[in-house]
Amino acid sequence: MPMLLRSSRARPAFTRSMEALEMAEHKPDSVVPRQRFRAIVIGASAGAVEALGAILPKLPAQFPIPVMVVVHIPAESRFSLVDLFQKRCQVKLLEAADKEPIQAGTVYFAPPDYHLLVEKDFHLSLSSEEQVMFSRPSIDVLFETASDAFGTGLCGVILSGANSDGAKGLQAIVQNGGVAVVQLPESARSSAMPEAALLVCPSALVLQLEQIGTFLAQCQVGEQA
Repeated sequence: MPMLLRSSRARPAFTRSMEALEMAEHKPDSVVPRQRFRAIVIGASAGAVEALGAILPKLPAQFPIPVMVVVHIPAESRFSLVDLFQKRCQVKLLEAADKEPIQAGTVYFAPPDYHLLVEKDFHLSLSSEEQVMFSRPSIDVLFETASDAFGTGLCGVILSGANSDGAKGLQAIVQNGGVAVVQLPESARSSAMPEAALLVCPSALVLQLEQIGTFLAQCQVGEQA
């Protein structure tokens, strides 16, 4: 079975990234999930459209795992990620609604100006509480609440972004036995967010966008929510 590409605490981030890049060049489809998942959470900021555009279209129509996504969008924005991606994707895309039960095979986007949370009864909830890391919606809030609900069955993905939101949440996922995936910083439009995540999660899988899409598409469902 191909080995998972994992970074090492003992090696510097630059070395880990170069090794990841070399692996990507020679074995682009070699990283496969070893663990089954009940849910996936994704966080992105600057560069999010490009990053998500390389990942979400890879998910098959019958993808069995729910996906929750936070992108930093200005509160006043009328920009719709659902409208942008739906024609390019096979999976169902929705803007998350308060108290909505989480359904398999659906990608939920946090609406502008609301935190997206996962309740322990596997419903979504929205909150207008204060910003976290100058952001609402907050990646940390989604990741931490999802980790509390799904535990070892959660995969967290940090993509391109210009701040450190998501690092604390990804750390919570790892501490609860979930899996962390981080976009290779050198391949990100803004490397600050992937780099911040790797500082606190040195065991994360470090992958390029195409590899992340392939990795997620190959994920198999664990115990149903």
